[in-house]
Amino acid sequence: MTEKIQLSLSDRKKVWFRSQLLQASWNYERMQNLGWAYALVPAIKKLYSKKEDQAAALKRHMEFFNTHPYVAAPIFGVTLALEEDRANGADIDDAAIQGVKIGMMGPLAGIGDPVFWFTVRPIIGALGASLAIAGNVLGPIIFFVAWNAIRMAFLWYTQEFGYKSGKEITKDMSGGILQDITKGASILGMFILAVLAERWVSIKFAFDVSRVPLAKGAYIEWDKLPAGSEGIKEAFAQVGAGLSQTPEKVTTFQQNLDGLIPGFMNVLLVFLCMWLLKKKVSPITIIVGLFAVGIIARVLGIM
Repeated sequence: MTEKIQLSLSDRKKVWFRSQLLQASWNYERMQNLGWAYALVPAIKKLYSKKEDQAAALKRHMEFFNTHPYVAAPIFGVTLALEEDRANGADIDDAAIQGVKIGMMGPLAGIGDPVFWFTVRPIIGALGASLAIAGNVLGPIIFFVAWNAIRMAFLWYTQEFGYKSGKEITKDMSGGILQDITKGASILGMFILAVLAERWVSIKFAFDVSRVPLAKGAYIEWDKLPAGSEGIKEAFAQVGAGLSQTPEKVTTFQQNLDGLIPGFMNVLLVFLCMWLLKKKVSPITIIVGLFAVGIIARVLGIM
């Protein structure tokens, strides 16, 4: 009786490590297929001893493949299990393996963006940015270490989950678990987006709405203050009593906005950018446009 061929922990770790380069050879014809095939090379060499069998395995994994790079891991795991069964004589053809890949890559791609790009990364990025703005060098270090630790751990454990579940994983995913994950991550992602908009987006209008002259006694007459420290004390006392520091009451457009809805323009700018992205406007075009509008508004004294 032929001894069963089995992928060792070391073999699966090699696939996991190589899967970090899933998009390194991304192409417009078959998307991630080159990175996919490259990641599976250690497993294929272990499972198939004949060169023609190895070549055939690589050929079937050069077909079209595309999903979110961080949720490809369970598909890797299931594929490893299928290839292992096939190498041990199971009746699994090329179409079955490709069918499982295609069937999984679509649903999984839908949860990659809301979980990673819209939730995990903004949270860690906001933490690192807050520390960096405060002058703490740990800001970028924490972001780099935490992001990669979460990413790589997720890839490893979901690949192992896929490998151990084998073909049964497709049944696990047929229910509402993906929809629940997607919905929850989307809600959390929108909450994080709102927090980031309030904290990091800043629009300050500089022009005045009105200038009203104040009556004598309603503002500090600087030329009549005593000299030296006594004058400073008197100025502080008058400010504390509610006197204006200028002979005019100046009301800016920004003060009116803040009095009505603080941060309103910040939110509008975020929605504008989201709308432009939805209209397929290039992010580079949006960034350059924001720079241009900001510079022009500054020169004209609007902001």
